[in-house]
Amino acid sequence: MSLLVERIFLICTVFLFLSFMPVGFGAAPTEKEVLEAMKRATDFMMNTVSNRGGFLWHYSEDFSKQWGEVPARKSQIWVQPPGSTPSVGIMLLEAYEVTGDLQYLRYAEKVAGALIWGQLPSGGWHYFIDFDTAGVEKWYEEVASQCRGWEEFYHYYGNATYDDDTTTSATRFLLGLYARTLDPQYRPFLLKALAFILESQYPNGAWPQRYPLRYDFPHDGHADYTSFYTFNDGVISNNIDLLLEAYEKLGDEGYRKAAYRGMDFYILSQLPTPQAGWAQQYDMDMKPAWARSYEPAALNTHQTARNIKGLENFYLITGDRRYLEPIPKALQWLEASVINMDPTKQFTHATFYEVQTNRPLYAHHEVRDGKIVSYRVDYEEFDLPYYGGRRNIEIIALKKEFQTVSALEPEEARADYRKRRQSAQAVLKVEPLEVEKLIGSTDKRGAWVTEIKFLDTDNYADNPQIEFRGIDTQTYISNMYALINFLKTSKER
Repeated sequence: MSLLVERIFLICTVFLFLSFMPVGFGAAPTEKEVLEAMKRATDFMMNTVSNRGGFLWHYSEDFSKQWGEVPARKSQIWVQPPGSTPSVGIMLLEAYEVTGDLQYLRYAEKVAGALIWGQLPSGGWHYFIDFDTAGVEKWYEEVASQCRGWEEFYHYYGNATYDDDTTTSATRFLLGLYARTLDPQYRPFLLKALAFILESQYPNGAWPQRYPLRYDFPHDGHADYTSFYTFNDGVISNNIDLLLEAYEKLGDEGYRKAAYRGMDFYILSQLPTPQAGWAQQYDMDMKPAWARSYEPAALNTHQTARNIKGLENFYLITGDRRYLEPIPKALQWLEASVINMDPTKQFTHATFYEVQTNRPLYAHHEVRDGKIVSYRVDYEEFDLPYYGGRRNIEIIALKKEFQTVSALEPEEARADYRKRRQSAQAVLKVEPLEVEKLIGSTDKRGAWVTEIKFLDTDNYADNPQIEFRGIDTQTYISNMYALINFLKTSKER
């Protein structure tokens, strides 16, 4: 075959290949295509899936079943992240800011209306909002209390919770909505939520898991834990972050002072050497306390690692070296508490360590008729599935970061904090092929129907995960952020 013939053959082959390729294959999606996909997906979620502007975590494909963290009623929406009503609202504000399309703002206002409807008289929020309030207690009796292991749903308190960023995420969304629009209709509800956070803070700077305080449900010989000083699940750290943001956007000095009191609680609550770590929660005598049946009154390695990072961040914010002083002793305790140095195993520490003896503690469960009926905590090694009896704590990385941060002078620390904030706010690059896949994976309604897996609430410790096809709110949020970030980077080019 001559060189000329070979070239003609190659050109014809490429032409035929291009003729049969899907439209858009290999080319960056246009801005119009991205905007249309975002609009179709959001119209579907807001007009077909949402309940008065609110969302649950998961829906079966035919909408016959729905879930928050536990099986939910059709009359409910979920406030507790992830994949929650505030999470959708925060994303919609971002979509509005990037596209300038007022429809996203209108939808965000609809989300706000649902959250405002469910704001408790105290100013906070419960895990969920139920538009059929008369059925809540029956649902607790028949559904929530039967989800063994989800002890926060065993009883209906009727108060607000900070657990898992619930009240703070709703407040953060209202803060973002008000800051963008300055619409006076949202200000009273935002200020009410912020006043709730200030009111519920203890004088020592800590916050309880729930407020107003209730003591109704002791268990297994332990006090009701919801009034304790609580680090677990981000209670204190989320409140601090939110108050600092509120101070920046609203300028109220009271928010900054409350955030700093929260910071100081980290110092107050560190246990003495040689166990200079932290517990997940403390009783009114500042002693580690029991919470759920599998959360003993013990030091917690994961919480200790998180608190070390939190203290470093406080130093970067303030330039006050007091916040670095607890860290060396905490690192020494973590180093002294290693139970495994084999890198092929996925853990270095136990989750819990007994006060005084420093012996690892492990939670065990008893199952009867397919249900968890009780727990015990002892020294017998056991890795409780999902919750985890063991943890991988990266001590070398923790020590390296501490050396880096502590080497900074106060003014350098504050400058570094500003730099880190800018870096955290940087737009993540999204490849055109990924965007093309996202656009092409929606159905004719604009829905992303996905394979959903999550814990079996009948018995999370022994049963396999529940699996089904359906609508996942977190998937919608994540996909929308990918499209938003693609638009941002496209405009920067």
